[in-house]
Amino acid sequence: MSRSRLTPEREAELFEAVLELLREVGYDSLTMDAVAARTRSSKATLYRQWHSKPELVATALQYDGVPGADAIDTGSLRGDFHGMLSQTDECQMEKDSALLRSLVHAVHTNPDLYDALRTKVIAPEEAALRTVIDRAVERGEISVDNPAREFVPHMLFGVFFAVQMIEDRVPTMDFMKRYVDAVVLPALEAR
Repeated sequence: MSRSRLTPEREAELFEAVLELLREVGYDSLTMDAVAARTRSSKATLYRQWHSKPELVATALQYDGVPGADAIDTGSLRGDFHGMLSQTDECQMEKDSALLRSLVHAVHTNPDLYDALRTKVIAPEEAALRTVIDRAVERGEISVDNPAREFVPHMLFGVFFAVQMIEDRVPTMDFMKRYVDAVVLPALEAR
């Protein structure tokens, strides 16, 4: 990617516009023309900075201003998980859920989007969760050979889709904290 000459404020404005458009029209209907119009920028500038729609979308999703899970270290795994959840609010969970819904189908039909999301969003989130889990192992909260360790991302990301499919609603903060306490921590046999 070319080094951006955009200010951080301008980048944030562009990324928020991309996220708004994703929520409004979904990935397939999102166009670089629409982003350019919404942000009063040229399509050439967008392509110069991000080269493709999948790269722009993945970068916008990556840019949320919230510290990664690995930046939270409360001294306990439960505290770390609850701290991660506390970085967002109910309104943001609703928005994030709408974004996920718009991307689920698109990643299955667009390998470039999947690759961009895997590189810029999913892999860094998995690495951050691994750091949190590894710290819990070092503290003696989790056994180093616990087989559930590799499934933590699946448990935490998958619950968003499960709640929507089973209950037709977005999980609340209370639900997520109870889920962590009742499902994730016992699976890890966290002390």
